[in-house]
Amino acid sequence: MRRASPAFGACLALAAVLVGVVGAAHAAPEKGPARKTRNVVLIVSDGLRWQEVFTGADPGLMNEEAGGSWTPIPELRAAYWSDDPAERRAKLFPFLWGTLATQGQLFGNQTKGSVAHVTNPMWFSYPGYNEMTTGAADPKIDSNEFGPNPNVTVFEWLNAKPAYRGQVEIFGTWSVFHDIFNEDRSHLPIRSGTTLVDAGDASDSGRLLEQLYATTTRLEFEDPYDSFLSVALRRHLEKHHPRVLFVGFGDTDNFAHLGHYDMVLNAAHNFDGFLGALWREMQAIPAYRDKTTFIVTADHGRGSGPEDWKEHGVDQKGSQNIWIGVLGPDTPPLGERHDVPPVTQAQIAATVAAALGEDYAAAKPGVAAALPDVLPAP
Repeated sequence: MRRASPAFGACLALAAVLVGVVGAAHAAPEKGPARKTRNVVLIVSDGLRWQEVFTGADPGLMNEEAGGSWTPIPELRAAYWSDDPAERRAKLFPFLWGTLATQGQLFGNQTKGSVAHVTNPMWFSYPGYNEMTTGAADPKIDSNEFGPNPNVTVFEWLNAKPAYRGQVEIFGTWSVFHDIFNEDRSHLPIRSGTTLVDAGDASDSGRLLEQLYATTTRLEFEDPYDSFLSVALRRHLEKHHPRVLFVGFGDTDNFAHLGHYDMVLNAAHNFDGFLGALWREMQAIPAYRDKTTFIVTADHGRGSGPEDWKEHGVDQKGSQNIWIGVLGPDTPPLGERHDVPPVTQAQIAATVAAALGEDYAAAKPGVAAALPDVLPAP
């Protein structure tokens, strides 16, 4: 047999390489853009209705009769009213509508075919927080005084992983978060209620914050105002940079229960301000800049009309309806979602994990999948 020339052999070798490259290109799917998120923050405004988020101040409640307003009505209207619902909501929530809804996504405007709702049968706080943090409703949780949560939250699940151990923290005004996140079992650092303010902060501002905290009359038991939470959290982030955070604000719910709609509007507007300040300050920290996803929501809705807006639960129709926003470097800027399938509170837990590239739903059978189209698949 005639021996092939060296040149011919080289050609054969080159052809084999090219065939291998082409074959590999067909065999392996192309990878999408690299995930940018390294940190995730779940932020809740307790009992903040979807109606205010998407249409602004309720004209039927901006009065002394149904709304119980302490604020003179002309002043209240000057602050929050416009005949245009889009302008009205932007006056109440400038960060939500000026940043989150333009750079991220917002679900829950039922007037535009976007429904977000809870799946638990109770429609109040502890069952809602359990659902959003574990990925499934638990009908056994039927009271805000239920005690330590038997279910493992996504925060506890993440903290058990080496990549996040010691990098998961809980902040909130409601003292019951100690039970919801099962402090004794999870060993998560939980600063809420009486433990919100860092008593070990010996700086001038730290001592001042502690003094104000100790001498301010509370709305509900030992729970502090949202302003204390905002300051305590932002001070903490000056020195500590956890990768996973839960932040629970409570003023919107507390003032609604008291029946003062003007204070609900002020609390909602302040919440938006705290949210915007937290976003800007985290973006100013290299560990968070362009690497952080916010998930923003409520634990339940409320009733409607001159009386039922003050309360929530199965007796107040509509309390099952909520809203959910997502903002971050991996979230397509689809804005206010419309004409989409319903989403649920239970999907929030897997979305927290998905932001970090973790598949919580696959690891925990029975929990809901992550929200669609807001983050790359894990």
